Amino acid sequence: MEKIVFFADGIKIQIKLGDITEEDVDAIVNAANNRLIMGGGVAGAIRKKGGSAIQDEALQKGPIEIGGAIVTGAGNLRCRWIIHAATMGTDGVTDAGFIRCATHNSLALALKQKISSIAFPALGCGVGGFPAETASEIMMEETCALFSRRGSIEDVRFVLFDHGTFDIFARTAERILTPLVRKTYRNPFPTVDIIIKTPGGIVLINRKNFPPGWALPGGFVDPDESVEDAAVREAKEETGLNITDLRQFRVYSSPGRDPRFHTIATVFTASAQGSPVPGDDAAQSCVFQPNKLPEKMAFDHLQIISDWLAATKEKSENRT
Repeated sequence: MEKIVFFADGIKIQIKLGDITEEDVDAIVNAANNRLIMGGGVAGAIRKKGGSAIQDEALQKGPIEIGGAIVTGAGNLRCRWIIHAATMGTDGVTDAGFIRCATHNSLALALKQKISSIAFPALGCGVGGFPAETASEIMMEETCALFSRRGSIEDVRFVLFDHGTFDIFARTAERILTPLVRKTYRNPFPTVDIIIKTPGGIVLINRKNFPPGWALPGGFVDPDESVEDAAVREAKEETGLNITDLRQFRVYSSPGRDPRFHTIATVFTASAQGSPVPGDDAAQSCVFQPNKLPEKMAFDHLQIISDWLAATKEKSENRT
């Protein structure tokens, strides 16, 4: 069986290809509708293998709010509990908010039940038809929130039925969880940020992931990669721009500059032509005048830009 395993802050997180009804865990999550009618998809498979008692108990506790969760017994399945997470109504329509709430409330209910191991399917991606790329990010982010809550959960599994969804969840886990795995070693993470100058101003991205807000393009330095190469790569991935005239500006290392963990950022300036196109972690990529920046800026990037403007002004004054 294909699987990828991470250990982050004492919690084992697994991405597995397989049948969730066969998982030997305390609880599995059912991607339910708010009326808790177990028709097709994951719900149908659970009812078929676990027996009608699961459906009977669920109906006694429903209906529930979309995004909510309740727990029932697991009938003939190997697990002890079924957590029914309502990702949609009976119309089959879901969205990112419902999936986030359903994931969060499933984990909260597991903590309340003192459950130590829990398995999730790709919530909303079956009958709901929600994109697996976005669902995987939401579910991984909510799992990461466990690290601050602690509690009984020691093993979280994402059990995907097909190779395509497995590959998507695996890529998301690598991107989101790898930095947290490194946190075990207590050393800061090397990152880069780039002040990209264009004829119309500087390029900022609106982040897809936590923490939200507008930011300079940038990201983590990969293994066997120089900070210069990382800056060129991140600029291309997040803005689609080929940067030139790359120059190191300053290093920023305050332990609180990133709310997730301690990072040390090498900040570069660079030039580029053309219009930015968002990619990778960027939901949007736009050009702003340095004196007309967005109100909500992430990290310490407002300070970085202010420092750069002051240094540019001082340099210009010294020339005159």
